[in-house]
Amino acid sequence: MKTRGAIWKVCVRTTREAEEAVTELLQDVFGQPASSYTDVETAEVTVAVYMDEKKRRRAGALQDATALKNALREIERCGLDIGSGKISVQKVRREDWAESWKRHFQPIEIGAALLIIPSWSRKRPKKGQAIVVLDPGLSFGTGQHPTTAFCLKQLVSARTNSKLSFLDIGTGSGILAIAAAKLGFEPVEAFDFDREAVRIARENARKNGVSRKVNIRHQDVTEFPSRADTKFDVICANLISNLLIAERRRIVARLQKRGVLVLAGILASEFTLVQSAYEKCGLRLIGSRVEKEWRSGAFKFRDD
Repeated sequence: MKTRGAIWKVCVRTTREAEEAVTELLQDVFGQPASSYTDVETAEVTVAVYMDEKKRRRAGALQDATALKNALREIERCGLDIGSGKISVQKVRREDWAESWKRHFQPIEIGAALLIIPSWSRKRPKKGQAIVVLDPGLSFGTGQHPTTAFCLKQLVSARTNSKLSFLDIGTGSGILAIAAAKLGFEPVEAFDFDREAVRIARENARKNGVSRKVNIRHQDVTEFPSRADTKFDVICANLISNLLIAERRRIVARLQKRGVLVLAGILASEFTLVQSAYEKCGLRLIGSRVEKEWRSGAFKFRDD
């Protein structure tokens, strides 16, 4: 039987002061979500990205440590203390990576409406609570990340007795689309630029018994027609801020007049730019949350 290959882990040791900048750097370089951990005794921060062999090759043999070092020096020139800036690259057995997740990935409850659990959890849902079973993967979206959690809460808040349509832009693991289907949204559309993310999202939908309720496809938001025949009651766009700003008109064109647009994946320092761009499209901010270095927001049209 053929076994799946190892996972590559790229780490940078830095400081709390430079954590946000280093996180954004690694995400930009490798096109992968980055996670950070703080040593409570030394206060040293370790920022890491994980990728499989295929994505490692696509990243160009891990982008050459010299190039990373030069980028870290640029951060330092901006006046941030990056600490040791030590870069490490290691091969991690997939089994070891999965076991480490089991120690850290705990069930997540979004009020009394939704429960997100990994497959190994024995936690049972409360009466009337929709359940999504999702194991962590190499794509964003287990509910642990603050931006994903905000989107889940907005989905729960937006529910009504009538069926609402939902569009998930940048679906990642498919968690939002799956949760929407479980919460009664219909129809549910989702897409991602990454073909591997689409494959994983479809598999997760199948495991949760909603593959016939969720249409997950490969799509590039930059190739959306500027006008849309189909509009949605709720849209979640969990993308980097420059993409949210550049493609704002394409995204807003798909929102129902009384709909809710949830924007996430935004660094707090960049949120004002995103908010201003969408306000110029006729929207207003109706809710926002800041957690760590991230800020997310929910928007509606001003005349609603």
